[in-house]
Amino acid sequence: MTRTIKVLLAEDQSMVREALAALLGLEDDIEVVAQVARGDEVLPAARAHDVDVALLDIEMPGATGIEAAAQMRKELPAVKLVVLTTFGRPGYLRSAMEAGADAFLVKDAPAAQLAEAVRKVLAGERVIDPTLAATALAEGANPLTDREREVLRAAANGSTNAELAAALHLSQGTVRNYLSTAIQKLAARNRAEAVRIAREKGWL
Repeated sequence: MTRTIKVLLAEDQSMVREALAALLGLEDDIEVVAQVARGDEVLPAARAHDVDVALLDIEMPGATGIEAAAQMRKELPAVKLVVLTTFGRPGYLRSAMEAGADAFLVKDAPAAQLAEAVRKVLAGERVIDPTLAATALAEGANPLTDREREVLRAAANGSTNAELAAALHLSQGTVRNYLSTAIQKLAARNRAEAVRIAREKGWL
């Protein structure tokens, strides 16, 4: 008798989550035993249901799928991690792999491909969307340092340098330098464009 693979599904959009659960439920050897809508609910649910594989959406409240993956890798290393994204951003792929993901797929991949990925990661294989892998290689590494990313992320809501300095416990001159360097590295005209470019590439 084939062993049933216990899957946790983490996705904040209920319609998408239910559709994925229904599609995976059609597979004889896969059972979705837990569903959560927040990244910070992933670890407790995985523990409670003793899951084999966790499917993690990237953009969730509470914690991103990448943050949840890093936490899972540390706390429950035996659980296989499949990161799903709506956006084919190469920076996300690199971040997901660094967080310990076993697979990285786009959400609109055929259901059969997702089910096959679940089986493959359980067998110890790594599964990466081939188009995303090629794009990530072409893009290269994220040029921004952790500090530059932090300042750029904080600047995304339109805060002034003074507000950013207070929030990040830095001097205004340091904030200005980080922003200036990030803008240069991304060949942007201003901080708003730098934020947009970094987000599109999955570097924030």
